[in-house]
Amino acid sequence: MSYIDLKYEPSKDDLICSFRIEPSRGLNIKKVAEAVAAESSVGTWTEVKTMKPRIRNMAAKVFEIKGNYVKIAYPSELFELGNMPEILSSIAGNIFGMKAVKKLRLEDVEWPKKIKNSFKGPKFGIHGIRKILGVKKRPLVGTIIKPKIGLNEKEHAKVAYEAWVGGCDIVKDDENLTSQNFNRFEKRLKETLKMRDKAEKETGEKKVYMPNVTAETKEMLRRAKLVEEMGGRYMMVDIITTGWAGLQTLRNEDLNLVIHAHRAGHGAFTRGLHGISMLVVADIARLIGVDQLHIGTVIGKMEGKKEEILRIEAEIEKSFIKEGGHYLEEDWGRIKPVFAVCSGGLHPGLVQRLMKIMGNNIIIQAGGGIHGHPKGTRVGATAMRQAVDATLKGISLKEYSKTHKELRDALKKWGYKK
Repeated sequence: MSYIDLKYEPSKDDLICSFRIEPSRGLNIKKVAEAVAAESSVGTWTEVKTMKPRIRNMAAKVFEIKGNYVKIAYPSELFELGNMPEILSSIAGNIFGMKAVKKLRLEDVEWPKKIKNSFKGPKFGIHGIRKILGVKKRPLVGTIIKPKIGLNEKEHAKVAYEAWVGGCDIVKDDENLTSQNFNRFEKRLKETLKMRDKAEKETGEKKVYMPNVTAETKEMLRRAKLVEEMGGRYMMVDIITTGWAGLQTLRNEDLNLVIHAHRAGHGAFTRGLHGISMLVVADIARLIGVDQLHIGTVIGKMEGKKEEILRIEAEIEKSFIKEGGHYLEEDWGRIKPVFAVCSGGLHPGLVQRLMKIMGNNIIIQAGGGIHGHPKGTRVGATAMRQAVDATLKGISLKEYSKTHKELRDALKKWGYKK
């Protein structure tokens, strides 16, 4: 039974995967591509007597091989609608452990309309978030409470307040702060939302707190509902460590909360030539329904090439993405766009370059780049807003800093990219 048909033209109901395959010694790309298609659909390592003609028609088909890049089409009948764990157990499951494969990477997925429509997608998306905050065009400015863990509830809330009044739109927990003994979730939520309300009255701007609800699924739902009951607008979740089933459960609860997706742990399988690309992670997150997603910065401390990050930004923001190279076409239809979050080693001196590369439809999140300002958190937040304002006005940071001492002190400490 052959799983290769280079003349096959995928139907509109096929799910298409783009893989990069490096065969093990002694095997050619064609042989290994066929093994991947078989293992990820209806086949196994030998012929079986239980194979029936109707099942043969459900086999995946390798329809393109270009160098190490292979495209495989899967009939949508292979998948349970609305079940992301099952879909990934097929297209990104046993195949990574096959001896025939030296290295294998799932680069991109094109989702048929039938499967897309079985997921909710973002509740708010970019437009909904801008409406909540009343910010129409500029990038949103946010910070992460630092140090990541160690502050108690009142200290945490005080740092958040300083960031908000300094100019931040958003304050979020970091990925590893949930409900430790020194900083309990319920008390932190209450204290920080109280400071949010105070900051809103003083600044006249809408402010957002993103509490990290990540936990065992039932506890995660309890915390999310508590956020809504206490007047929160957002929740944050570590989507990789929570898992796709947990994220689906959280989204399907249909709370009136924006979902901020942290990608902690993605590098374990998105870096290098064996695993799953961050582009696929972004695809899945948009499909299930996060509203914001960390994608990298191009600059800063996190790994990620410019071409890849810009492709991810397009994938989560645009309605239609053209096919090109090993990247696949995607028509998102009714699925709303996701806000790209840039975070990791950012400071005011990098803002102008970041916005030039990635545009205005981003959330700029700086932790150390705000709290590490020589004059503290409030002034650090002001410096970050000044860097954004300067860029929007088309004024260089060096020139703008001559009349804005908060920015000047930040540039003196960290420098700037022209």
